Amino acid sequence: MILMLGIVGGVIAIAIVGFVIFVCRRRKRRAIKVASPAQTDTKAILTVAGSSQGQTSDTSNFTSSNPSFPSSKTSETSETSKEFTKSTYFGAQVFTYEELEVATDNFNDSRQLGDGGFGAVYFGKLLDGREVAVKRLYENNFKRVEQFINEVRILTGLYHENLVKLYGCTSKRSKALLLVYEYIPNGTIADHLHGKLANTSSSLFSWSIRLNIAIQTADALAYLHKSGIIHRDVKTNNILLDKSFQVKVADFGLSRLFENVTHVSTAPQGTPGYVDPEYYQCYQLTDKSDVYSFGVVLVELISSLPAVDTSRHRLDINLANMAVTKIQNHTLSELVDKSIGFETNDLVRRMTTLVAELAFRCLQHDKDMRPTMKEVVETLKGIQNDDLNAQKPEVLDIVVDDVGMFKGHNTEPTSPDSGVSNKVVGSSAPNSSDG
Repeated sequence: MILMLGIVGGVIAIAIVGFVIFVCRRRKRRAIKVASPAQTDTKAILTVAGSSQGQTSDTSNFTSSNPSFPSSKTSETSETSKEFTKSTYFGAQVFTYEELEVATDNFNDSRQLGDGGFGAVYFGKLLDGREVAVKRLYENNFKRVEQFINEVRILTGLYHENLVKLYGCTSKRSKALLLVYEYIPNGTIADHLHGKLANTSSSLFSWSIRLNIAIQTADALAYLHKSGIIHRDVKTNNILLDKSFQVKVADFGLSRLFENVTHVSTAPQGTPGYVDPEYYQCYQLTDKSDVYSFGVVLVELISSLPAVDTSRHRLDINLANMAVTKIQNHTLSELVDKSIGFETNDLVRRMTTLVAELAFRCLQHDKDMRPTMKEVVETLKGIQNDDLNAQKPEVLDIVVDDVGMFKGHNTEPTSPDSGVSNKVVGSSAPNSSDG
């Protein structure tokens, strides 16, 4: 009897212990099952903009900007979707791929605004009514993700009326890397000078508009340099225009931050015809590299010619080389677009000649001989206000020394307005002859 009672008691004790263990394990599995969906969604959102160097800090910035996520299973799908839409990355809104797919009519070819080396741009309209330009990067690889993060980081920290606004981006988990910008409706400078809008806008693209475009572009670049940023891909295809021909500088995928350094050593990147030759030869990227590229933009504004054209004479394929040669040989009139009034308007002729001089200085091979963007802005504004022509002009012959810089030799003009088209007009204005 005692033995039987002992056996029965042991069985009961084992059953009780087993039941307790079963209940505990079941509760644990239930807790994990409830928590895991929210954790999965959180992890997906934290992968915004992909992996790259410095991903830890990027993710921490993103995490700190997000609200807490719901853990209730019944409401987690809809609530997570709402929170995802409201999330921000470096201050930029995070969109879902589906939102932008609807906005662009499934990235319809008829909505395509442009096609560059890194991706295509589509017109779209968001549900809130905003018209946007959606940039879709071609590949979702490490290099593209790095450019994606770079552009978001830079643009969300900049505020200038002549820089394009970034509205938001997608996450790496979406089907494509997408950047969402404000829509600028009037094409690029390249479109109006020698592209698809050249024939229709030639009468509207006057010298005063071109000079104003040059000033606004230079002002935006000067702001970037003051903010410690090198654009690195300044060209007429990256300078957008609104309906009133106001400038919006765009495309910061190649841009670099620089602080307390004289140069950034990196493999040459950029667009042929605009790349700083010293950067190409010495692998040294500086803010003066943007100055060189802007010099090419100035020559395009003067001539209406593309930066590179293989149909031109082999010595003139590169517009920068062509411009330097024309200026040195006193044949500026052969370079200038006749439609701007260079041959019929004395004021336009003087101003164009001064802008050509400035472009020549920007295109110096030695970066130390180039002006800063701040000096470029001041010189262009002086030309626009006619400050450089306020006094009776002193005409200078263009003479280039061994390092390619201007030297002035006084000559007597036959009349106040003669001899200007192929000469450089000197003045007492600052930054007009020194590099």
